[in-house]
Amino acid sequence: MPKLKTVHVCAECGHESSKWLGKCPGCNAWGSFYEEILDKAPTTPISSAIKKSVPEKLADIKTTADVRYKTHMSELDRVLNGGIVEGSLVLLSGSPGVGKSTLLLQICQSIGNQGLKVLYVSGEESAQQIKIRADRLKITTDNLLILPETNISVVESYIENISPNLIIIDSIQTMYRQEIASHPGSVSQIRESANSLIQIGKGLNIPVIIVGHVTKDGSIAGPRILEHMVDTVLYFEGDNKANYRIIRVEKNRFGSTNEIGVFEMRDIGLVEITNPSEYMLSGRPQNAPGSVVTCAIEGTRPILTEVQALTSYTNFGTPRRMATGVDYNRAVLLLAVLEKVCGLNLANYDSYINLAGGMKIAEPSLDAAILCAVASSYKNIPLSPDIMVFGEIGLTGEVRSVTNPEKRVQEAKKLGFKTCIAPRTSFKDLKKIDGIEILGINNVAELLNVTL
Repeated sequence: MPKLKTVHVCAECGHESSKWLGKCPGCNAWGSFYEEILDKAPTTPISSAIKKSVPEKLADIKTTADVRYKTHMSELDRVLNGGIVEGSLVLLSGSPGVGKSTLLLQICQSIGNQGLKVLYVSGEESAQQIKIRADRLKITTDNLLILPETNISVVESYIENISPNLIIIDSIQTMYRQEIASHPGSVSQIRESANSLIQIGKGLNIPVIIVGHVTKDGSIAGPRILEHMVDTVLYFEGDNKANYRIIRVEKNRFGSTNEIGVFEMRDIGLVEITNPSEYMLSGRPQNAPGSVVTCAIEGTRPILTEVQALTSYTNFGTPRRMATGVDYNRAVLLLAVLEKVCGLNLANYDSYINLAGGMKIAEPSLDAAILCAVASSYKNIPLSPDIMVFGEIGLTGEVRSVTNPEKRVQEAKKLGFKTCIAPRTSFKDLKKIDGIEILGINNVAELLNVTL
């Protein structure tokens, strides 16, 4: 019996080595190499219907507008910059139970109602399980075909016979090619399966949506090369205990990567939230110390959110610091500014900072609101419920300008806020807006004098 040849492959970037290495020379990841059986058997050729490429002069290449399939879900179409581009590959990832399969079935309903044929390839669920979910979501389109299959060669043959307008693969980690000796989910299987789908999608001009698993740290499972191979990478985020879900785009070859879509999970499926600011501020306490409203920019959309802070005297030598929804190191920095510049004795107080609703925002424009919330809780003085605060705080206590100040003020006015506290350096970008007073501040001392 011939001896099997093996190769060691990096699970992060796909780098191959004849021996095991502790550190990958390709991506510098530690402990990412694992052994795979090397099989040089030829893989099954992909459909002959795919046209061959020929070299062309740049001047002779004719460009046309991208053909996009609209999902009629405005939040998702915004993230995709107008819809699913024909011939594109979209990688959708998210934690288990976040609602990926629900979203995909709702996309199938919308695309199918346009008279387009959808092939749903499921490697994790049976046709009966998908039917149960479809009945709950009231999916009634006749143009949806369900294929419970994990062999990519079989999937290719059905694609050639059916000629669908949209292909959904759920998930790429379950797909395998029989000619490759490694198990499904390995680097070789994921790379070969994704490459086959790319050739099908580009060659036959069929859009493909691929579902990808995520690891415990939130990144997409499998080789990082998968993200480089596809055209669009979407992250479907949300706490299973909360109702809202957010779609973020990390990569998009056909549009911007600065957009998000906000949904609410209900028993009838995912429902779009057209006004996230109002949704995030629902249930906000009135006249409570430590509560401040600020405005963050997610993509091109302003979203008002509530920053909460709680300070509590501690008898221990080292006070506890905790930040939820904001960067921990940034929060500690702002506490140091309060102590140094404003003279607040926070060394004997535990400090807890939270973004209400489970939001996660890393924008520096939240600095002023965080600082106000902590000072409000420390002094036990509530802010006026009609005030909205935004601005970046420097280490010396200065308040710096932020992007899109006019959008933030307009969003605050729309929800009934009477006063907006903004950096004075942003005034050149602000026009006079009727119905809301804009107060400019230069430093932290002015900020606390105005608010508290």
